[in-house]
Amino acid sequence: MSHYHLLDRPDVLQFAFYPVKQWSDCPDYASDFFVTVEDNIRVACRFYVADPEYPSVLFFHGNGEVASDYDDIAPYFFSQSNVNLIVAEFRGYGASEGKPTFTGILADSHKIYQEVSREISRRGCRNDIWVMGRSIGSVSALELAKNYPGDIRGLILESGFPSAASLARRLMLPVPEADLRLIDDECLQKIRGITMPALIIHGDNDTLVPIDNAYTMEKELGSAEKRLFVVCGADHNSVLVDDPAGYFQAIKEFIHR
Repeated sequence: MSHYHLLDRPDVLQFAFYPVKQWSDCPDYASDFFVTVEDNIRVACRFYVADPEYPSVLFFHGNGEVASDYDDIAPYFFSQSNVNLIVAEFRGYGASEGKPTFTGILADSHKIYQEVSREISRRGCRNDIWVMGRSIGSVSALELAKNYPGDIRGLILESGFPSAASLARRLMLPVPEADLRLIDDECLQKIRGITMPALIIHGDNDTLVPIDNAYTMEKELGSAEKRLFVVCGADHNSVLVDDPAGYFQAIKEFIHR
């Protein structure tokens, strides 16, 4: 079992996750797909597919978002980065069932990836999957990158962190330091074992997850090919809006290099 279970306490989870039940109808360029992650618990994924020949990015969003928030953003992934976008929910978010926990998002990421991979093939899309995590979604993205080195083509992290223990410290959550060190050590070992190409995107004015987290990941990732793209002046939630051209160009160059 991952040491992340040490964060699965009600007094921690209430600050780590903000489940929003908002869910909109699909735009005409999207469709919804549900993954059974446990008996009677399904999580939702929204497929934004522009071209079956495009690579696909499996995206895990931040803790205050839902998949349908990307309805207006997905077309820019199509037009600016030439990729399809698949946004996965956490338990309790959007149309998903259950309640989010750290051990849950780790376990669910495997089932989501496996089912999404099969669904891509069923839809006749190119079997070319990249994984991306934004903020807390980096927990899921790093888990998949470590465990599927021969299948996933590359890793993208936006405003992410190597270990959620750093976030617990910054928010002064009531978790013993000894527990946080166990999580840190486990996560550091994980990222050192990731060898696939990696792109890290981070704002240099991030007040929630300081840019030192990005520097740590750039240093510690075991990837031979890795790049850090810093958005000057951007905070945690403004990386895309502060430099949309640079953001999508960095993703395009990374995937289509």
